[in-house]
Amino acid sequence: MQRTFTDQLGREISIEYPPKKIVSIVPSQSELLFDLGLGDEVIGLTKFCVHPENRFKEKVKIGGTKKLNIELIRSLKPDLIIGNKEENEQSQIELLMEEFPVWMSDIYDLEGAKNAILQIGELVNREPEAAYLNHLIHAGFTDLQVLALQNNLHKKVAYLIWKDPYMFAGQNTFINDILMRNGLQNVVKISRYPEFGLSELAELEPDLIFLSSEPYPFKEKHLEEVREMVPGARVMLVDGEMFSWYGSRLVKAVEYFFYLQKELYS
Repeated sequence: MQRTFTDQLGREISIEYPPKKIVSIVPSQSELLFDLGLGDEVIGLTKFCVHPENRFKEKVKIGGTKKLNIELIRSLKPDLIIGNKEENEQSQIELLMEEFPVWMSDIYDLEGAKNAILQIGELVNREPEAAYLNHLIHAGFTDLQVLALQNNLHKKVAYLIWKDPYMFAGQNTFINDILMRNGLQNVVKISRYPEFGLSELAELEPDLIFLSSEPYPFKEKHLEEVREMVPGARVMLVDGEMFSWYGSRLVKAVEYFFYLQKELYS
């Protein structure tokens, strides 16, 4: 039967419900679909949709999040495509919208992520499973906020996502919201993902500098370079998936942040 849904951009889409041939073009949302029990329904995903590994191996890869193979997607004849405003290229999304139902998320904070989980759950006929995931996420992050308050964790942090040039997670980002929910204050007050040098970062006097594992794969060798330029800060490698994946990975993120907080106030 046909049903109409509204995505997070306020667009209405009509799909054959429940969808049987889904293409997911965002890694965190692909993982969410599998965790909702849609192992057979997801027929295509990107080369970055690596979780869970067994599902990644068996599915058709339709390019990268910003370089989709449009012809391959056409050949799969999906009855639903699920994307994200920030992670996918607007021109490619608009092209796909002309031919297929495309549901788009638009997420800047934890509440937006929880809403997306519920909306996707409804979209794919997995509402109870989505509600249970949200229950775990809500309870976990509530506990994390209490823990940060109890331990007076009010450190100033900078979160690096790219090198050459250095790029940071600023205000109005999902990463910024996750930092705040763990008692951390982002020293970068510019919106989105600004570029500036380490000398400018030093002037902001962060207590902590997080080097993310994605999208740029920061490694141990990068730690000393940043420490030399910002000697007053503690520089750490962090798991970027935990800070930026906004689907069911948030359940795993709760345990990660529990131990990260413990390390920061110990």
